Amino acid sequence: MLTLLIVVIILAIAFDFINGFHDAANSIATIVSTKVLSPLSAVIWAAAFNVLAFWLFDLKVADTVAKTVKTEVITMEVIICGLSGAIIWNLITWWLGIPSSSSHTLIGGFAGAAIAHAGTIEVVKFEKVAPVIYFIPLAPLIGMLVSYTISVLMMNLLRNANPYKVDKYFRGLQLISSAAFSIGHGGNDAQKVMGIMSAALIIFSAHMASQGMAIPEWAMVEQTLDAKGKMVIAGIPWWVEASCYTAIGLGTLMGGWRIVKTMGSKITKLTPFEGFAAEAAGAATLFGTAGLGIPVSTTHTITGSIIGVGVVKRVSAVRWGVTIKLIWAWVLTIPVSALFSAIVYYIYKSVA
Repeated sequence: MLTLLIVVIILAIAFDFINGFHDAANSIATIVSTKVLSPLSAVIWAAAFNVLAFWLFDLKVADTVAKTVKTEVITMEVIICGLSGAIIWNLITWWLGIPSSSSHTLIGGFAGAAIAHAGTIEVVKFEKVAPVIYFIPLAPLIGMLVSYTISVLMMNLLRNANPYKVDKYFRGLQLISSAAFSIGHGGNDAQKVMGIMSAALIIFSAHMASQGMAIPEWAMVEQTLDAKGKMVIAGIPWWVEASCYTAIGLGTLMGGWRIVKTMGSKITKLTPFEGFAAEAAGAATLFGTAGLGIPVSTTHTITGSIIGVGVVKRVSAVRWGVTIKLIWAWVLTIPVSALFSAIVYYIYKSVA
């Protein structure tokens, strides 16, 4: 059991590292493309505020991810195969430069492996998954509407201002908006793998208890009852947090620039004013969904926000061909990652 737990931890950290190529890159794309910060400075800036999020949000998102499927079908093998399928899809989309959702990849992978294990789709907790699916279109739409509104309001307020001064002013404000977006990112995305690792630690602890052995302190996951009387995750070991944040940061440094290029320049060209509007809208959306415990995609959110500021200039300012490709990736992510994980599970069972 300890060996399987170690494999889960390695795969989970690998997933977070790859997540750095995707979602963490989104949190710095606008501030890098507007040249307010250098790529390295932006990564450090974003990482600092990602960590700050841990003191501002509870573990609702982590609990949602961990409870995607019914508890009785969650095994170490299911977690390993779910992570493997999710990693495969993330690598494919990263290589193609498509900013797919790591949140949805993880949920799809987890569900696909569990379905393959149980032989029925009934093991999926649709009350947990349904809000995630609803927010595939809702998150970018909300981001787009909020960023459009912010842009129009600011343009009217500053219509007689000196363009040079406006640009300089919003370069400073973009530091604040990017920090807010990174806090929202940390409160939502950084909890995804923490939820999976927590599920593995709960299985390991239950095994230790069933063998009459003491549960080591490093494996203890704190659980409590919510207002509805359901068991939820309330605390996780410090090393889980540290490893997840470190892996995301390293992933962004090592390979995130493919996604930064797509998000920061291919959808529409951005100025500091537009970058501020997009990040502020994205942050507002992420704060709201993290508070509700819905693991939405920062990819979807910031993409919608960037489209919103592009439409303010003119509809043709948005490269809709690129946007349509992103939408297809969003729609396919959950079922394809579920399929990959199911295939990995069947292969595992055939050779085990």
